[in-house]
Amino acid sequence: MDNIIFGIRPVAEAIEAGKEIERIYIRKGGDSQLLNDLRDLCLRHRLRVQEVPVEKLNRLTRGNHQGAVAQIAAIGYVGLDDLLERVPDDETPLLVVFDGVTDVRNFGAIARSAECAGAHGLVTPLKNSAPVNGEAIRASAGALSNIPVCRVGSIRTTLLTLKGEGFQVVAATEKSRKLLYDADLRRPTAIVMGAEDKGISREVLKLCDEQLAIPLVGKTESLNVSAAAAVMLFEVVRQRIAE
Repeated sequence: MDNIIFGIRPVAEAIEAGKEIERIYIRKGGDSQLLNDLRDLCLRHRLRVQEVPVEKLNRLTRGNHQGAVAQIAAIGYVGLDDLLERVPDDETPLLVVFDGVTDVRNFGAIARSAECAGAHGLVTPLKNSAPVNGEAIRASAGALSNIPVCRVGSIRTTLLTLKGEGFQVVAATEKSRKLLYDADLRRPTAIVMGAEDKGISREVLKLCDEQLAIPLVGKTESLNVSAAAAVMLFEVVRQRIAE
């Protein structure tokens, strides 16, 4: 597994050093004082912790993990303000927002399409999201090294912020009667892509200015989320080039 740190003290030191940590695994049922201190440290730093059987930890590393393993992020994340400031003045902002995309290969494939389409960044939640690890980077064909990624605590709050900054928020959903090609995507736009199985959550959908469907003429009911994202992104490109 990519970028592993193991052992209670090394994991704690990585947290206190401010390293970008993707996920922390702690032995389920482990109740030593050191492990409890580590749990408290994770709570203070608002880090994701998974309580797992010792067999899981043994699969992650052959080293003496002492009941604690951390996965360090494979990339550096940026804040939302920084993400928006990076958009060149002569370009119309385009972002992709993830709402529950948990498959790393889908995440990487979407990142690849987004970077190829000239998107200015990706926004993903801290929880219920695919980790940006080595597999995601490989699936992105290296695009995740070239496109900024922002992790946020609340997608809903972030969308409200983007709307306040002049973005239109566009949902990709097959349930809409309005087709993608009938929308004006030449404005600053944030495209929301939902979970592989459930799509965009109801709470997030309510915040979207547009709900757009991709017309399908075959018998299959929907596209894979990464394929749908590519279609959405390159319709933006088509409209903006035509302009």
